[in-house]
Amino acid sequence: MPPPSRTPPQTFSGTCHGTLGELFQGPLTYQGSPHIALVSLPVDRHTWHHFTPYTGEPPPHAAASRGQPRPHGEKSARAADLFLKRYGLTLPPGEWSHHSELDVGVGMASSTADVVAVLRCLRQVLGLPYDQRVLVETLAEIERADSVFLDEFALYLSDLHHVVRGLGTSLRFHTAYVTGPEPVDTEAVTGTLLRHYARRPAAYIDCLNTLLKGFSARDPHTVARAATTSAVLAQEALPKAEFEAVYAARESFAADGVFVAHTGSVLGYLYARRPSPALKSELSAFFRTLGHQCSFAHGGCW
Repeated sequence: MPPPSRTPPQTFSGTCHGTLGELFQGPLTYQGSPHIALVSLPVDRHTWHHFTPYTGEPPPHAAASRGQPRPHGEKSARAADLFLKRYGLTLPPGEWSHHSELDVGVGMASSTADVVAVLRCLRQVLGLPYDQRVLVETLAEIERADSVFLDEFALYLSDLHHVVRGLGTSLRFHTAYVTGPEPVDTEAVTGTLLRHYARRPAAYIDCLNTLLKGFSARDPHTVARAATTSAVLAQEALPKAEFEAVYAARESFAADGVFVAHTGSVLGYLYARRPSPALKSELSAFFRTLGHQCSFAHGGCW
């Protein structure tokens, strides 16, 4: 006789996409105070957090630990603690697991995506309705965050966790990009950025206006042009070693624009149309001469 079938344990999951830096980062006055505004570039790369309740006795490695099970990462664990405390709930005995396609510390919003994925998973485990306000308030207690909890482009104030203006889902990009090895501490460079913004207010206003017009017109070429301007302005404050070479070669690779993680190490090209296999090979060879492995990904709300 065949062995009796076993029902696998139920697993709950939460996922969140990351970003490829920003199409714009610059100053914006809100309620009379200067702030750093972002228009992030969502990317089709994700992070996952899973929770599997135990169906019987905990395994030996779990029995040896005490307290509630905690997800991977300090910020994710704190988010879970805050969420459970808000509702006065505890997790059943179980085990967390984690997987991510996002590089850490380069400008792909990996830590924010982790937090969002954990909170989405907890909502499933505990049978709670989705409440974006709770998610944002939890993020606000942890870090200056990105807008990865949204499924659209947005003009966003990262320190206030406030959406100034939704920009829709109509624009999509193909990207060719690389990441550098050096992580950037966003909080540590905030003062440098604000001083830089104060020196170039008109340039940033023009850049943002162009970007917003591009979104309103659903024109990826105008948005890519504004993203290039924002990247050039960022180079004045937080220079990237390979930026000048990438910027100079943009026309030879028929790129519609250049984009960066303004406080990270992501750097690459924007395309409104998919690059051909031959062009992908040329781009890969070019970035290899700069010492980096090229990656390709969809940017936007696919």
